[in-house]
Amino acid sequence: MSNSAASAYARVATTTASPRDIEAQTLLKAANKLQDAVNNADPLSEQTMQALMFNRKLWTIFLSEAMRDNNPQPIDVRQKIANISVFVLSQTAALQMSPQFDHFRPLIEINRNIAAGLSGRP
Repeated sequence: MSNSAASAYARVATTTASPRDIEAQTLLKAANKLQDAVNNADPLSEQTMQALMFNRKLWTIFLSEAMRDNNPQPIDVRQKIANISVFVLSQTAALQMSPQFDHFRPLIEINRNIAAGLSGRP
């Protein structure tokens, strides 16, 4: 497949995907970036810092959406999302200050598990 065809396919897939699918894909992207950073084996690399920043930005969006007054989700669902977001954000910030690859695993697993749930996979 040519590069332009792949790009066109990606644009169509993004415009036709449901919000849940987009969230799942983005969570998997964050998990993969974190895993790639661990595989790189340099906790102070630019790749590691970019992976952590991507994860932090993603979860900041989830937190702000959960706190939005006109969010259609029930309050208990929004509270659970907010609680997970606060945990992920605090862990990510701690790793930005002192990257320890053994502490990346919980963030990777959270992202993958929530992505699976959003995609309807166990």
